[in-house]
Amino acid sequence: MLEKISALNNKKIFFASDFHLGVPDYETSLAREKRIVAWLDSVKDEAHTIYLLGDIFDFWFEYKYAIPKGYIRLLGKLAELRDAGIPIAFFTGNHDMWMFDYFPKELNIPIYREPLVLEVGTQKLLIGHGDGLGPGDHFYKFLKKFFNSRFCQWLFARIHPNLGIGIANYWSKNSRISNMKREENYQGNEGEFLWVYCNELEKQNHYDYYIFGHRHLPLDLPIGGSSRYINTGEWVNFNTYAVYDGKTVALKTFEM
Repeated sequence: MLEKISALNNKKIFFASDFHLGVPDYETSLAREKRIVAWLDSVKDEAHTIYLLGDIFDFWFEYKYAIPKGYIRLLGKLAELRDAGIPIAFFTGNHDMWMFDYFPKELNIPIYREPLVLEVGTQKLLIGHGDGLGPGDHFYKFLKKFFNSRFCQWLFARIHPNLGIGIANYWSKNSRISNMKREENYQGNEGEFLWVYCNELEKQNHYDYYIFGHRHLPLDLPIGGSSRYINTGEWVNFNTYAVYDGKTVALKTFEM
């Protein structure tokens, strides 16, 4: 999919991912949510567009008449920003892939399930969540295809929300991000599967920037001779995000 922006008009594009709201417990998640809302407030005057690159929620499933309880501060802030005319786009991640029409209908925020090519003037950026890309991890790629199937979604929708969301929340408390204490380490370029993916892609099509989440580690690495791979990190430990000013992408850390 391709999206074109002719000019930013002295504005900036912001990218953030992996808020993982909901874990490890209510109090910690609520404090993180308030921090994210404060970040959104801090960038709104500069924002041309805000891209949320997946795993914003540690679990999300939209039943026909119900959504997961909570997150009202974030949802309210997103609604406020959209009503003010700031474009926002949401990419599904591996934790919140079961998003359907709630965000588009209620918040006027489009949902993307695959990487997007963003053209700004003469520059091209490839953006997305990042799960299932690159070499290896064949079992997860199989599971992702199954979880994204209409049959699987139909099956889960048959479970009462109290039980279905309860099971998902129990699983979330045992997830990698819920138990992480800055344990993610840089694996060297060849060990970073998204870096490998971007390098292979660069051999076929040139992009000035590759911007992804999922890795849970803020990274800024060279691709080929003139491109860069940016990973936005996560908000359990790092509070990092990326900013594009029409020429360069920079990683930043939000501090209240």
